[in-house]
Amino acid sequence: MQKRLNRKYFLFILPAILMVVAFKFFPIGNAFRLCLFNWNGYSQDMEFIGFDNFKALINDQYFWKALKATLAYAFGITIVKNIVGLALGLFVNKEFKGRGAVRAIVYLPIMISGFIMGQIMYYFYQYDGGVFNELLQLIGLQPIYFMETGTRTIIVVILTTSILHIGSTMLTYLAGLQRIPNELKESCRLDGANTWREFIYITLPLLQPSIISSVVLNLIASFKIYDIIGAMGAGGPDGASSSLTQLISKYYFTQLRAGYASAIAVIFFVVIVIIAWPINKYLNSKKVEF
Repeated sequence: MQKRLNRKYFLFILPAILMVVAFKFFPIGNAFRLCLFNWNGYSQDMEFIGFDNFKALINDQYFWKALKATLAYAFGITIVKNIVGLALGLFVNKEFKGRGAVRAIVYLPIMISGFIMGQIMYYFYQYDGGVFNELLQLIGLQPIYFMETGTRTIIVVILTTSILHIGSTMLTYLAGLQRIPNELKESCRLDGANTWREFIYITLPLLQPSIISSVVLNLIASFKIYDIIGAMGAGGPDGASSSLTQLISKYYFTQLRAGYASAIAVIFFVVIVIIAWPINKYLNSKKVEF
C-alpha cells in the first residue's frame, strides 16, 4: 500500500522534474557541448574547434572587464541588500503605528520590472536634466556626471538594483526575526544586556538560517544582472560596466558567435559554483539551532 502511495506521489512531481530537466539541466549540458564548436547559432554547419574558444577568452579584454564588473555587481548588491534589508527587517519588526504601510512601501518596488526601474532611475542620474542634478543646481552646486566612468556606473546600478529588490530581503529577515522566542530576549535583558549585546548574542546567531538563504540567493541572483544595466547605459563606457550576461547576449545574438558565447557561459557557471559553494558551506557551519 505504501509503495502505491509513493508511486502516486512521484507521478504528481514528475511534470515538475521533467520541466527542470528540460529548461535547466539540458540547456546547461548543451552549453558545455556548444563551447567546443565554431557556430553562428542558426545554421546547420558546426565546426569542431576543441578548446579554441577558451583560448580566445584569455586575450578578450571585454570578457575580463565584464567578469570584473559582474563580481562587483554580485558582491556589491548582496552586501547592500543584506545590510539594509536586515536594518529594515529590525525596524518593521517593532510595534508602531503604520507598520503595515511601511512594509508595503518597501516591498512595492519589486513589482516593477528591472528594465522599467532602470529607465526611471536613469532620468534621476542623467547629466542633462536629471532629477539629482536639478536639485544640486537649485542649491548652487555644479551638476555631476554620475555615470562618467565604469566604476561610477557600477555603483549607480548596484544602488538601483538594491532599491528594486530590497523588499524581498527585508521579508526574509522579518520572517527569521519573528521565529526568535521572546523568552530569550527577555532573559537577556534581565541579565543586564543592552540592545546592542542582545542583537550580537541573541538575534544575530539565531538569524543564521535567514542570513544563509538571503546571502546565497541574492549572490546568485546578482550574478545574473542584465536588464537594469541595459536600461541605464548598456554597459558603458567601452564595456567597463557590462555584465557577463550582457556579453553572452552580445556575442550570441549580435556577433553570431554562439560557440564563443557558450564558452563564456560555461566559465560563468564555474565561477558561480566556485564562489557560492564555499560561502554556503561556511555560513552553514555557523548555523545555530533553537
